[in-house]
Parts: sequence; C-alpha cells; structure tokens
Amino acid sequence: MTHKIPLNHPRASSLIIREKLIDGFNRGIVVPQGLIAHGRGEAFDYLLGEKTTKYAYNAEKVAVCILLLSDKSTISINGNTAALGAKDLVKLSYVTKSRIEVNLFHRSVARSNAIARILRKEGSHEVLGVHTKAKSIIYGISSNRKFVDKEGIMDSDTVLVALEDGDRTESLVSMGKKVISVDLNPLSRTAIASNVTIIDNIMRAIPNMIRLSEQLVKKQKSYLQSLIKNFDNKENIRNSLLIIKKGI
Repeated sequence: MTHKIPLNHPRASSLIIREKLIDGFNRGIVVPQGLIAHGRGEAFDYLLGEKTTKYAYNAEKVAVCILLLSDKSTISINGNTAALGAKDLVKLSYVTKSRIEVNLFHRSVARSNAIARILRKEGSHEVLGVHTKAKSIIYGISSNRKFVDKEGIMDSDTVLVALEDGDRTESLVSMGKKVISVDLNPLSRTAIASNVTIIDNIMRAIPNMIRLSEQLVKKQKSYLQSLIKNFDNKENIRNSLLIIKKGI
C-alpha cells in the first residue's frame, strides 16, 4: 500500500506509481503486460532524472496548442493510464474540450467497463469505446486496437495516446490525424511516428498539460499556431536522447 512508503524516500513517487499499478492490476484494470511496459518506461525515466525536461515541457505546450485548436480531439485511455491518472485525464478532457475513449490492446468487455466506471466516477459524462454498436475498424491493424469508436478516434482530427502500440499510431497519422503521444521511450515506433512526442512520465505530463491548457486557452489562435509551427518533433526526440545519453 502507498501509505507504507516513506514520503522522504528518494524515489517515493516511483514507488507510489508502482503501487497504483498493482492496485489497478488487482481491480482488473491493468494487465500483466501493462506492468512490464511500465517497467520499461521506468528505466527511461530514471535516465531522464525522473523529472520533466525542458524539451518535454515544450512538447507538452505544443500538444496543448494542437488540442485547443482541434475541431474534434479524443484522449485514448488504456488500463495503465486509467489506473495512474483517471482524474487528471478527465480534467484535461474538459479544459481542452476533448472526448475520452477506452481503447485496449488486451480487450475484454469486463475490463473496458471497469475502466469506464473509473472515468465516470472521476466526472466524465461520456466515455466512448465501450459500446459495440459504435465500433469502427482501422484496417491494416491486426491487434484489438483496430477497433475504435466511430464518434471518437475514428471521427477525430487529433488523438492523444499513451503507451501506444506503433502500428495504430502509424495508421492514425497516415489517415491524416495529428497524434500526440506520451511515451518515455523515444525510440519506440509510437514516438517516431507521432506528430508530437512527449517524452515524460504521464504522472507529470498530464498535470503539466492541464496547467498549460488553463493558460493557453486565453491566448490568441495566432499565438498557438506560431508555437506549433516552430516545433520540430525530430529535434525534440534527438535532444531527449542526448539527455538519456548523459544519464547513462
């Protein structure tokens, strides 16, 4: 339990995240594969100094600009993100006027409904991706991630994803959608294929994006557009890799 972790422990936040995921696993929200995926990301986070770098923060700012300028944006939720930050993800959806969709690689009706209940408990009025009647298919993908909500991801111009599998990200980009990813691994297919790659822990990234949204929503569209225009995602990834190299 998280209350047993001394808050003055040098890696208390990392240990608390682990406990949240274990709790999510016990509740049927997180799958074993999700625990493994988190472990891989945690290794990168350690090399990044377990803090938001200036490059990650800049990517978060640009991501918020894209969400605020989008006509129809959707935040894709999986088991790990629901277990770690459902409340913040729901808040981000409101401040950016984005929809929320449950989308799982290891899909089951029970797991999808359990995640949807958590999101509704945290204040989401509408959770997409749980009703089979609204199901659309992204062709060319073999995994369950090919099933998306026709009112959510399929109809969106911008999609925010975390812990994504690269094939769907590549497909979404090829469909003309802007993809924002939160991925601690800058070498993943998701990171490389995304329009904006936030190389940060989701527990830091989403709160940062909420604060940025509350600030940037007051700015002129031309200002948001200028930030997007001046952003180079390849350079963002390259600079993040240099920080990881220094961490090694």
